[in-house]
Amino acid sequence: MSTLPDPAPETAAAPAAPSAPAAKPGSEWLHYAVRNPKLIIGAVLVVILLAVGIVGPMLLGNDNPNEYVGPQAAAPDGTYWMGTTTFGQDVYAQFVHGLRATFLVGVVGGAIAAVIAMVVGFLAGYRGGLVDEILNMLTNIVLVLPALAVLLIINAYMGVRSVAVQGLFIGLTSWPWAARAIRAQTFSLRTREFVDLARLSGSGTWRIVFREIAPNMSSYLFMMFILLFGGSILIASSLDFIGLGPTEGVSLGLMLQSAQQWSALQLGMWWWFIPPGAGITAIVGALYVANVGLDEVFNPKLRES
Repeated sequence: MSTLPDPAPETAAAPAAPSAPAAKPGSEWLHYAVRNPKLIIGAVLVVILLAVGIVGPMLLGNDNPNEYVGPQAAAPDGTYWMGTTTFGQDVYAQFVHGLRATFLVGVVGGAIAAVIAMVVGFLAGYRGGLVDEILNMLTNIVLVLPALAVLLIINAYMGVRSVAVQGLFIGLTSWPWAARAIRAQTFSLRTREFVDLARLSGSGTWRIVFREIAPNMSSYLFMMFILLFGGSILIASSLDFIGLGPTEGVSLGLMLQSAQQWSALQLGMWWWFIPPGAGITAIVGALYVANVGLDEVFNPKLRES
């Protein structure tokens, strides 16, 4: 896992002329971003998989990927590009619908976790005192809870589960580490001169946080979301594989679960379990490779090494 970079100090050090220093880091980051192979490879792979997940189901003309459409256990050919399952389901149709569901649970879970982490982290880091102690205690409580066990219990007792609901519960349990990281960075920024000037001008807490502190942590927050995004996909895939995924639709994790349940490996039906496994690995791997590239772009020390 890549280490998140410190917020750009040069932007924060010149509050009197914010437009001039803001342009230099932005153009500098873009200069190094387009020359970073890790970032380019990771981003291109994610975009390709996302495009397949969005466009693929539209081109099929069939909204039910679990429909029995062909011969049973057929190997890949010109008609069924990824073969069929034991029951005659099109593996390619399941794969493209599964990509869409996998990205959706990653976005929902990662976005919810990021929002909670920012609210808790910014408020605790900026206000300090009793507010910090209460929020820090809440963060520690959620942090020590066995998140996977909680998700197992919740999913087991829910009759109907959807991808959005799964992402919601993942987001509600995966934010503490990010909140603690944001809190630590906010502590270091709240004593800067530009924050003191905003405070003296009468700006409120949230105005200072989102107009003065957050912009100086933009790269940090973006990389944090990537990590939460990838983590949500891994957690969702784990739940799907043990049979606690969505009860409606299909996902890459559910494809793996079905392949394992119906002995695809023993039957030599490699086309059933390799595509979803490769899809999960490609998405998460590309996200983390892109994150490493962003770390090198935003962090001058890594950039020079």
